[in-house]
Amino acid sequence: MNKNLIRFLPFYSWWPLRGETTRADLIAGITVALVLIPQSMAYAQLAGLPAYYGLYAAFLPGIIAALWGSSAQLATGPVAVVSLLTASALAPLAASGSSQFIALAVLLALMVGIIQLVLGVFKLGVVVNFLSHPVIVGFTNAAAIIIALSQLNKLFGVSMGRSDHFINDIWGVLQQIGDTHLPTLLMGISAFAVMWGLKKFAPKMPGVLIAVVLTTLVSWAIGFEHNSRGKIDEIMDVEVKTLAYKFSRTETKMVELNDRLGIRSTELKQHLKTNEGGSQRAAALNYEIELLRLELKDTEGENRKIARSLRNFIFEQVTAVEGQPARLYLTGQVPPGEKADGYRWRIKKINQGEFNLVGGGEVVGGIPAGLPQFDLPTFNWEMISTLISSALVISLVGFMEAISIAKAMAAKTRDRIDPNQELVGQGLANIVGSFGQSFPVSGSFSRSAVNLNAGAGTGLSNVFAGLIVLLTLLFLTPLLYHLPQAVLAAVIMMAVVGLINFKAIRHAWHTHKHDGVAAMVTFVATLAFAPHLDNGIMIGAGLSILLYLYRTMSPRVAILGRYHDGTLRDAKVNNLPLSEKVIAIRYDGSLYFANVPYFEDTILEAVSRSPRASHLLIVSDGINQLDASGDEVIHHVVERLRASGIRVVFSGLKKQVIDVMRHSGLFDYIGQENIFADEDRALESMYAEVLQVDPDAQCRLLKQHIGGADGVRTWL
Repeated sequence: MNKNLIRFLPFYSWWPLRGETTRADLIAGITVALVLIPQSMAYAQLAGLPAYYGLYAAFLPGIIAALWGSSAQLATGPVAVVSLLTASALAPLAASGSSQFIALAVLLALMVGIIQLVLGVFKLGVVVNFLSHPVIVGFTNAAAIIIALSQLNKLFGVSMGRSDHFINDIWGVLQQIGDTHLPTLLMGISAFAVMWGLKKFAPKMPGVLIAVVLTTLVSWAIGFEHNSRGKIDEIMDVEVKTLAYKFSRTETKMVELNDRLGIRSTELKQHLKTNEGGSQRAAALNYEIELLRLELKDTEGENRKIARSLRNFIFEQVTAVEGQPARLYLTGQVPPGEKADGYRWRIKKINQGEFNLVGGGEVVGGIPAGLPQFDLPTFNWEMISTLISSALVISLVGFMEAISIAKAMAAKTRDRIDPNQELVGQGLANIVGSFGQSFPVSGSFSRSAVNLNAGAGTGLSNVFAGLIVLLTLLFLTPLLYHLPQAVLAAVIMMAVVGLINFKAIRHAWHTHKHDGVAAMVTFVATLAFAPHLDNGIMIGAGLSILLYLYRTMSPRVAILGRYHDGTLRDAKVNNLPLSEKVIAIRYDGSLYFANVPYFEDTILEAVSRSPRASHLLIVSDGINQLDASGDEVIHHVVERLRASGIRVVFSGLKKQVIDVMRHSGLFDYIGQENIFADEDRALESMYAEVLQVDPDAQCRLLKQHIGGADGVRTWL
């Protein structure tokens, strides 16, 4: 089989297809699809998108990742953490579910894919190591809690505002517990009961699918959804009516600003084409465009605040009678003699003086039948610069999640995983997916486990799963209309429970206090900065790097003495006598710019404590790397000590360190006669000089101190 062809087309290794393997992959693909379809819809809503965008993200990306990845069982598609990161990145920029929000999500998928593809092509998968395991543990635990809490409003059937402080949003939800829509809560609890019961007593059954089917049938049978329409004039409360009109006016203003922005942008492009170079007119147009963008941003922010306020109001409706339109009163304010229709209504959307009301449970609703529109994502450089940091975080977190899952699967199947090839597969999945209206995706642990347990032998199983999603998009979308939103919330909450693992944080603390600190700080920062989750993980990653540098800035240094078995050991730990003439030091750490001052100070301090010393041995077995700063400080130390009459000797230098010394000329400056393979030969050479200068009894006593308990070891 052509190895070069497999390198560029990894799926070529599946051929020739065997009947038995293909049948196993088909069964696994069907099994995965049964979990994928409801999960992907739930994760789309977690990302702030309409539910059916989850099907778009489950179709092409899973197929492409299977074709160009290196794992046979990794199932790629919408996942909880990446979906939450997507929502947190885009929430400050556009209203959730709006056309602008969707366009940004698709652009973000393209950017994530490009970053991952570039890292994979240039074999830079090691970049992901900047996100250490403790940081990921802290982030994952916090993200799982945030994901679960973000679904509370859907479970209770109340509204939830979106602000820069997630904790305030959750507090707002808890304050509305008294307004819980009981049928919605019952739907969610029923879904929990079905999924938990089947997982415990019939784990091979597709619990998610069964819960979705049963609750959807019940929703359809009882008329769970109940909607209505009305006009702003029907609102009887003056303050609420004023707020609704203000929302309508700002929405109209947003449309006007967008139109003006489009006209000015087109005018600028035409002007630049017809007039080469800059001009006053071009500068004026640029200035006007910037002002329009700022005004539009302020207007959008104001509209989001008004929308949050309107969603908090609960109304009772008095139905229209002959000669009198319907009227909406705030709960408890229906005048005596008037009779409400028995529903509790909320305003869902306002458009041009009219609004949509929700009076029952919320369902997925209409899903466009057919394939998504295939097109290049719309973008501008301003949006790219705004999203680049979020795209980088999602790229690294998504890939780390995917490669961790792939390695776990490979450990069971004994397959080989190529991290860089997996980066290529994930990158292409996101890039191609963005052309088909997908938001960022990654590898799913739960679906990959289902895939493995169902007997998948090649990535063909994920191709089959993607094709089943395609059939769903083409023919089965009407069946999903009555799927309750509370059930999707339950699906998400059940999925993320497994991500909460406080034992991993405790384990990191017991392993090394610095790792424990990094994990806990990341956990707290992620919760505190929510919904801006990228801040939490950036703080954790930065702290982890700083703590590593701190540890390496002060490596362990030991003053050595001879143990009774003849070996050199830490004199302080083993209570060993020290020589007056010879100092032996072991340095356990690489020598680089951050710790060279510590190295120099340690050496000079040891010398100052032994004023009669004439020889210094640096046991260098622990020095793995040497940079220019380390090379310079060694040169300086040797020069300074030689000037004081002290011979400096090195033992156990490694090849990579000696190579640096040879290139810089330091090796020749130190001298071959002062570099030894081990400490015993170095000590023999040094004691030969000491005995020539001072052969009296005092020197022989010195020899006993460092030469062993028998005192008769021969050095010459």
